Amino acid sequence: MSKSIQLLMGNEAIGQGLIEAGCQVATAYPGTPSTEILQAVIDRRQGAVEPLHIEWSVNEKIAFEVALAASYTGKRAAAVMKQVGLNVAADPFMRTAYLGVKGGLVTIVADDPGPHSSQNEQDTRLFCMQARVPVLDPANPAEAKQMVAAAFELSEKYEVMTVLRPTTRICHSRQNVELGEPVRLERSAAFEKDPTRWAATPAFLPALHRKLNNTLEQIAAEDTLQPRLANGDGSYPRQALVASGIVYGHLVDLLEELELHGRIDLFQVLMPYPLNPQFAEQLRTDYDRVLILEETYPVIELLLAHPGASGKQSGAVPKEGELTPDVIHQVLADFLALQQPAEAPAERRGQRPSLCPGCPHRAAFYSIKQSFPAGIFPSDIGCYTLGMNLGAVNTVHCMGACISQGAGFYQAYSQDGDFPTIVVTIGDSTFFHAGIPALINAVIQQARIIVVILDNATTAMTGGQPVPHLGITADGSQTRAVEIESLVRASGIDFLEVCDPYDKPEFEALLKRADEYIRKPAGGVAVIISRHGCIMDRQVRSSQERFQVSILDNCIGCQKCTGAFECPALSMDPETNKSVVNQDRCIGCGTCIPVCPVDAIIKEAK
Repeated sequence: MSKSIQLLMGNEAIGQGLIEAGCQVATAYPGTPSTEILQAVIDRRQGAVEPLHIEWSVNEKIAFEVALAASYTGKRAAAVMKQVGLNVAADPFMRTAYLGVKGGLVTIVADDPGPHSSQNEQDTRLFCMQARVPVLDPANPAEAKQMVAAAFELSEKYEVMTVLRPTTRICHSRQNVELGEPVRLERSAAFEKDPTRWAATPAFLPALHRKLNNTLEQIAAEDTLQPRLANGDGSYPRQALVASGIVYGHLVDLLEELELHGRIDLFQVLMPYPLNPQFAEQLRTDYDRVLILEETYPVIELLLAHPGASGKQSGAVPKEGELTPDVIHQVLADFLALQQPAEAPAERRGQRPSLCPGCPHRAAFYSIKQSFPAGIFPSDIGCYTLGMNLGAVNTVHCMGACISQGAGFYQAYSQDGDFPTIVVTIGDSTFFHAGIPALINAVIQQARIIVVILDNATTAMTGGQPVPHLGITADGSQTRAVEIESLVRASGIDFLEVCDPYDKPEFEALLKRADEYIRKPAGGVAVIISRHGCIMDRQVRSSQERFQVSILDNCIGCQKCTGAFECPALSMDPETNKSVVNQDRCIGCGTCIPVCPVDAIIKEAK
């Protein structure tokens, strides 16, 4: 019988791996580069041979805890997130290392060396080293799929959770991947009550920690997860290369290109932690010089502690950024005394990212900036971070931090007797993720800030996953909707208004009223919900009125529409120094019309 082969993106391969391995509960919070993993499970769920629950959780902590409880019942479960999402899940994650699991629990954490779309380039391998959790490091999409099953098997053999750590280049590259038949585990949920383990108080933790240490020693010696050696022919005696993850894949390709494959000993580290101490001893005994290539931190290098190591600690390998093939080539040339490669051409920068034409957030940000030119504008993680282009985003830290930071700005300024207008912007998905506790805290601490919830009815930045107030689950079925207004009121908010930011006069009037409210003796936090669907949604575009937007000859070339408003459908004609409309990009929303100081932008019904 011929094997089925499909060209899959790494995230699709991992999703397929979850189904094939008999995962019955899969949870996630979307975030690049991990988003497509759960989506692949959703798309391929018909191939599952047993019941499968899939959910986009409200945040990563909840995703992890739901999967954890499922594993307590003996079923296989997985929680998916990006590297900064692991920070959100850190509390239950760290404790689970001590308490362990029953059914296999795999946490898939996609790292983002570079970073391409993250606040930092933290290394999950180092996080796992701190938490004392085994972590597997695939080198390509096919290996990532295989490691899903290996991670579940390891988890169940030792009753510990495991981590699979793909990186951006694994997640988003494509490879021919062999598909397998899903295993039929036929497990029924059976939670065995054991308070000394599942509800362990501090008195029980030293014994659990001791057991964990013993388990890690056994895991480190697992035959199937030992570093793989590709022997050299003796051309480079007592020298070796050690690599893991996508860097290993780059290195193999580079060695073949340089006709060095098979000439120097090459080790692939499959499980960076726990690393077998015998491997470290082998390297110290057999090699005088070792080049260690890994992203992003020197995890393997620290564990090997080789006296002749060249790596990040020695300065031979860059300590930040991706180890691209060009970078690896330079490092390898230095290590083996080869001719240095030609300098890579400078990266060409294109046009800076901008909010989409017609994006309701652009209209909201423009009004905020116009209403309070001297205001302070904390914001958050999402496509609306691009509000910084309009001068309406001053800080971006992590999910939900904008409300807390807004309150912090208020407390600092109010001590001096007055305070500027502080307008916080937070997306609807981010509000559900981490904004609610921060809003409650701001109310309790009597902060006087304006919070604008940018409600476009989707998690737009990661591809349009459903948000709780839509009443839609991950697989598209209907569920109960949780409205934002009720949560806001329940948080202690008295000033709550909803407005479409397309209505510039009304929106700006609301902002002014909110500012008046926060300055009243009995004032507090004011909340405005800026509500207009994401323009990437076809139903939103088709349901709203559309105009033919044109520029009149009286345009004075002030560039407010192209600069301050920054609509990508508008540009300046260098010959006439007047604004022009790209009709292919313009969606005819007309939000640019009130921006023009001389009424040179007009609309006609289509």
